[in-house]
Amino acid sequence: MSETRLSVAKTYKLYIGGKFPRSESGRVYPVTDPKGKFLANAAHASRKDVRDAVVAARKAFGGWSSATAYNRGQVLYRVAEMLEGRREQFISEVGASEGVTAKKAQSLVDASIDRWVWYAGWTDKIATVLGAANPVAGPYFSFTVPEPTGVVGVLAPQRSSLLGLVSVLAPVLATGSTAVVVSSADRPLPAITLSEVLATSDLPGGVANILTGRAAELGPWLASHGDVNALDPTGAAPADRADLAREAAGTVKRVLTVPEAEPDWTTAPDLSRLRRYLEAKTVWHPTGV
Repeated sequence: MSETRLSVAKTYKLYIGGKFPRSESGRVYPVTDPKGKFLANAAHASRKDVRDAVVAARKAFGGWSSATAYNRGQVLYRVAEMLEGRREQFISEVGASEGVTAKKAQSLVDASIDRWVWYAGWTDKIATVLGAANPVAGPYFSFTVPEPTGVVGVLAPQRSSLLGLVSVLAPVLATGSTAVVVSSADRPLPAITLSEVLATSDLPGGVANILTGRAAELGPWLASHGDVNALDPTGAAPADRADLAREAAGTVKRVLTVPEAEPDWTTAPDLSRLRRYLEAKTVWHPTGV
């Protein structure tokens, strides 16, 4: 007589500072596919978890932003290598999360890996393309260099579980900033697997922190946090974005302007997201006699 085996239900954790803690609140929520089939349990992050993630991101910012552009590119390229190595798992999770065919899921995962490589390749080209030598009327050198803005809060797209996530996270890291990401609430599994990739790659702990939970709950805490320098509200409901901007105004942080409807992430990227996470620093120096 054969016995029916019960599979082990997974309960995933958060990714903060290179570690995988449970939510401080102790909350979890069930993740299902579009047809309601149970997939796993995910941690439901709290305000305290947001604060811990910001602390980790700020601590990591100095080392990540001061690394050479070439080194950052190599680290990010290593992440792409590991994404490629777990390609089949991502295809399975994207298919289950988004309710698409295996062929479509494969296309989305391949585009995600290619997108990550594209941004990794920009790390040592940003200063050349977006910097400038300024003509001045006087015996001076004047040049402008782009510098990373700091800690960025990212509300990840709700519909595109991996390609959209990569499209909003990779440019933050490529510029030398660090990130606190709130993943898609209903489709968090690819984000969780991405956090496992990051944890086992060369990316220093704290450079990218991934929280699972609701953007409506966690977004305001990121927007009002005094140690967050910029906010990407892509994953927030359009009706909530004005309130997030008002919260962010209290600490004079940059809030990205994003389309009201989630864009088509399969379109080719450009430099716009890289530009948004850079501050222009202009230096004047007298010329020699």
